Amino acid sequence: MRFARRTDWNTGETDLARAHRARVEAGLPIADLTASNPTRCGFRYPPDLLSALADPAALDYDPDARGLPAARQAVCAYYADHGAAVEPGQVILTTSTSEAYSFLFRLLCEPGDEILAPEPSYPLFDFLATLDDVRLRPAPLVYDHGWQLDPEGVRRALTPRTRAIVLVHPNNPTGHFTKSWEAAELAALCRENDLSLIVDEVFLDYPTPDVPHPSAALSPAGERETADSAVPTFAAGLEDVPVFVVSGLSKIAGLPQMKAAWMVVTGPGRGAALDRLEVIADTFLSMNAPVQRAIPAWLSGRHDIQRQIRERVATNLAELDRRLAPYPALRRLKCEGGWYAVLRIPALGPDEETVRSLLDHGVWVHPGHFFGFPASGWLVLSLLAPVYEFETGAGVLLDFLGTNQQVNKSGVLDKPKLYGIDAKY
Repeated sequence: MRFARRTDWNTGETDLARAHRARVEAGLPIADLTASNPTRCGFRYPPDLLSALADPAALDYDPDARGLPAARQAVCAYYADHGAAVEPGQVILTTSTSEAYSFLFRLLCEPGDEILAPEPSYPLFDFLATLDDVRLRPAPLVYDHGWQLDPEGVRRALTPRTRAIVLVHPNNPTGHFTKSWEAAELAALCRENDLSLIVDEVFLDYPTPDVPHPSAALSPAGERETADSAVPTFAAGLEDVPVFVVSGLSKIAGLPQMKAAWMVVTGPGRGAALDRLEVIADTFLSMNAPVQRAIPAWLSGRHDIQRQIRERVATNLAELDRRLAPYPALRRLKCEGGWYAVLRIPALGPDEETVRSLLDHGVWVHPGHFFGFPASGWLVLSLLAPVYEFETGAGVLLDFLGTNQQVNKSGVLDKPKLYGIDAKY
């Protein structure tokens, strides 16, 4: 049988995955500091949550390529809480943000065209781009007293085949929220080069204590207060720039299993873009009626799960900082949003080996290169794990690094460099 080259992946089990599976099958304890599924992290959900799926109206199959009007209106109400006026006609429902990306790549790109995406970032984009015959090019995020975009780096990454820039707001896993000056720089680049901006806002509702106030992440349209002190959204638009915002229930309502997401279209050419996206969506008609009927209830009930998640993240972040205090050679990088923390550790060997050794001690973390960091000196931890599990895992992790990597509690190793910028700790 012949297969398309776009699916020519190495699907074999990695050494790390094999070791993790073996430990699980042996019944040995693991403090999972990679946990990203809120439904498995001990949060409380309403006992009647699934009753929203029982609406008898869902028995009537009346497909709407853009999504049922009531569901799209609920999405608009969500953005109103973030200070953005969005009309139902600007919204198209999808089963996931991955599907939304795929629709947008097909809308904007011919085979072989390019999409720019800041790195470090979640490795999903590589697979989506390959499947849609699009090339992904990295654009740098840099760290100097906090993460920030490098506009000149973005400019240098542009080619005549670039069609769009992907922005994750806040970024996963760095937690970087886009500031107003960065939005202005991106808008200028988009206008100058006839580019679209795709903005992923799935973690928008999860600012961390590293942000003095949510409004510190300013909207592209300027400084303004928003409902419930919410972080401003790119759904408010950028002047003369086509902007496509993607998000969904997976993070917003802590419901990844419900497979409900959307895109919001703003800016010049909006009407033509929506017409074409409607045809793409109509070709697949992937949204099911019960979930669409339930979206208004689930979005209106999102606040309790969001509060629980923010409290968990704040508690675990404080515990991590407390345990890091005696080790000046180990540093947590500033994270403004989301539920991950990045650790800078001495680059004494490949992070794969460090992660493998930590697994033998009962702690499971991500090596940084999984997200596009260099091969040595970076670990990524989820802050979503139950508090006791996180405390246990963080304690073992830092004790291991302190003992086995000879991290001195009173001295500091040579100052490292982060993406070419001296890190001043």
